[in-house]
Amino acid sequence: MLRPFQILCLFTFSSIFFPSILACSQTEAQPPAVITFTIDFPTSQPEHYSIRVQSDGSARYQSSGRFSPDSDQTDSFDLDFTVGAETRQKIFELAAKAGYFQKDVDSGHKDLAFTGKKTLAYKDAQRSGESTYNYSPKPAVQDLTSLMQSLSATLEFGHRLQYDRHYQKLALDEEFKRMEELSRSSELIEVAAIQPILAQIIADQSVINVTRARAQRLLDQAKAR
Repeated sequence: MLRPFQILCLFTFSSIFFPSILACSQTEAQPPAVITFTIDFPTSQPEHYSIRVQSDGSARYQSSGRFSPDSDQTDSFDLDFTVGAETRQKIFELAAKAGYFQKDVDSGHKDLAFTGKKTLAYKDAQRSGESTYNYSPKPAVQDLTSLMQSLSATLEFGHRLQYDRHYQKLALDEEFKRMEELSRSSELIEVAAIQPILAQIIADQSVINVTRARAQRLLDQAKAR
């Protein structure tokens, strides 16, 4: 039989230890925070895309629209990828600075040029917010919009490279030249997300050596960052 002192010790230990376990379990069970950026811009390429980024780094990109300005053929693209720690941290920091989009972020000016219907949304276990805008005067929203657009541009390069490798290999070199220009101005981000297609091009003996070298340089730069 347990003595009164032993019972008291057991009760004290339980009251301290087990709530801590329960709190940790509840924390671990919470789903990751999610930020989504969506844009609809009928005269652009792609005409629609969305980027979904989770706080654990998992991400998904979806786009649709005409494959080229003079084509009537529609095209869609889906990609699951992982966002690097630095970019992910910046995305969530900017969302926090923007108040998690719980208030309207649009400028409200109707005379501004239309640059696409954009929506930013945030959701975690404690809060959620969503705001649609054409242009926002908030610096954090401007920076986050630019970041998401740069990320889309990088992923769309991967999409076109995949197509060109199969159907028009001679077009690959021009795509890589444009990528190098954007890389020099830091407008090309998360190149690691399209690493599989770059690796395929590098290994493809039917692609000219100059083009394969360009692909290798971009991949090396992505790994060095």
